[in-house]
Amino acid sequence: MNISAFTVSKASPLLLSLLLTAGSTNAQLSSPLPAGSGKPAAGKAAPAPLGSIDLPAGQGAGVHGANSPFAPLAPRGDVVPWSVLTDVKTKNEKNRILPVFNEGQLGMNGKIQRIQGFMMPLEPGKKQRHFLLSSVPLTCSFCLPGGPESMVEVKTKAPVEYSMEAVVVEGRLQVLHDDSYGLYYRINDAVTVK
Repeated sequence: MNISAFTVSKASPLLLSLLLTAGSTNAQLSSPLPAGSGKPAAGKAAPAPLGSIDLPAGQGAGVHGANSPFAPLAPRGDVVPWSVLTDVKTKNEKNRILPVFNEGQLGMNGKIQRIQGFMMPLEPGKKQRHFLLSSVPLTCSFCLPGGPESMVEVKTKAPVEYSMEAVVVEGRLQVLHDDSYGLYYRINDAVTVK
């Protein structure tokens, strides 16, 4: 993928930022992977090391930098794992890159879900009603840590105080097939959960 694959005049600032960011090769997925995901299935090759995966900048699950001052997400059984959300394929259609969701992701559409992540404010101030939840913490205030599959747009019922620590939100998940901002997921009417 390159910028010429998009109609730049219609691309959002968020999408352009996604295209211009890159992951660290000395990092790990912040979200716990499902059991056995590190072992290749019988007859299949082992997955490529993280640094050797040929992903365009601004794609992928997002990586937790080894030098990050923030701890990776703690495993929780009551949230949708990021490994489920980030397992998205893409297709090119009319100069656009669109997500192709699997049955598990499509099955979550319209249902109440919990997601754990790091807040990326979209509004000024301490209280946020509209923000992105990321699988990994920001390491740069001008950079996005991964692609659109590693973020969920959150719209809350009541303002939520910004935190640099991981938060859990619960709300109705939308799986977005052709979002104008290039996002793949949105949670509406969200509330924070301890």
